[in-house]
Amino acid sequence: MADKYKIHGGNQLKGEVLIGGAKNSVLKLMAGSILAKGESKIYNVPELTDVGIMLEVINALGVKTHHDKQEQSVTIDAADITSITAQYEYVSKMRASFNILGALVSRCKEAIVALPGGCAIGERRVDFHIKGLEALGAKIKIENGYVHAKANKLTGTDIYLDIPSVGATENLMLASILAEGSTRIQNAAQEPEIIDLANFLNTMGADIVGAGTSEIVINGVKQDDLHPIEYTTIPDRIEAGTFMSAVAGTRGKAVIRNVYPAHLTFFNDKLIKMGANIKLIEPTAIEVSCKNRLNSVNFVTQPYPGFPTDLQSMAMVLLSTANGVGIITESLYENRFMQVQHLLRMGADIHQDRNHAIIKGIKKLTGATVGASDLRAGASLVVAGLMADGTTTVENLHHIDRGYEKFDEKLRNLGGNIVRYSDDNNFNEEMRVRADESRL
Repeated sequence: MADKYKIHGGNQLKGEVLIGGAKNSVLKLMAGSILAKGESKIYNVPELTDVGIMLEVINALGVKTHHDKQEQSVTIDAADITSITAQYEYVSKMRASFNILGALVSRCKEAIVALPGGCAIGERRVDFHIKGLEALGAKIKIENGYVHAKANKLTGTDIYLDIPSVGATENLMLASILAEGSTRIQNAAQEPEIIDLANFLNTMGADIVGAGTSEIVINGVKQDDLHPIEYTTIPDRIEAGTFMSAVAGTRGKAVIRNVYPAHLTFFNDKLIKMGANIKLIEPTAIEVSCKNRLNSVNFVTQPYPGFPTDLQSMAMVLLSTANGVGIITESLYENRFMQVQHLLRMGADIHQDRNHAIIKGIKKLTGATVGASDLRAGASLVVAGLMADGTTTVENLHHIDRGYEKFDEKLRNLGGNIVRYSDDNNFNEEMRVRADESRL
């Protein structure tokens, strides 16, 4: 039997929670680590299935790796690369592994990488990646589900992205590190993870300026200029936003630690407008509390620094029990309302019209059996279960495992009545114990 969460809702979340390293950053740092010959070490690495997949991708290149889960670190020894192929069996599971393409082309001048997979949240094309690599001088062939890129020499150039794609910005940064001359990426993505990758590469010996703005300039360096490093990943802003939502939605009070508040400015502003209280208590810690029913506001997802699409499903859950009517406009992905059908099962009043969702708040959600259709939708259903009356079962946890480390354990430490199980016989007794613990 596949693992499931059983959640008995109604508990206010209280206490403290420690946020892990940013999934969307560490995976790209791991790809970038193969640029330097020798052993690099990355800290603040969360224990996620996506991290495991990226390690498999890198291992298949002949690179030696070690994941110390207790230390939360990954060591990558890229002294030698014996293969230029990233196999379909790995890349198809996780889109972020496609970023190995830019790093391989940069170091080896050739790469064969399977077309990517990941969450089915809509069309996320790779043509921006391909056009950028071609502009740098790579010859590209796409056949049998693989991208084959080859370049005798990469030369810096100006690249304009039609949309500020995070993946394309990162891949082209990695590809242009060792190019001759300067590369300028215009309309670049501005996410904190872009800045983290640039800081990582600059620490390694690269020359990148402008990360975090719409124009990034990469001045090419020589292979011998790059050296192995030790580096600590930034905190995961989406995990932080998830726990902030859970605390506010259950009308609790908790301290969120290992968070960079500046990365969540837009989200914080929305929560405050809804009626939550957010207080900075340390440079990397905030206190979130909410005593009353939240009020509805409207959300429009936008590239950073706008409202993040990865927290859109959380916004929907909060609106589902808020005062009034809120409208969410999903402007980035066409299939990112997959949580709607499950929230309807829990009693939510939601009307969807293409990329718009109109949510009329009800007083309480009710427990139901629901399934995670993708990473962020799945996490939002867990939050919905914590807010709901009765018992909620969340299935398809493999999606949630891609991006949340020890999710149920962290929620239990805050007082949430949530249990992970795969055997009904063991579940009933464990659930009874958890219920007893929650009453103490």
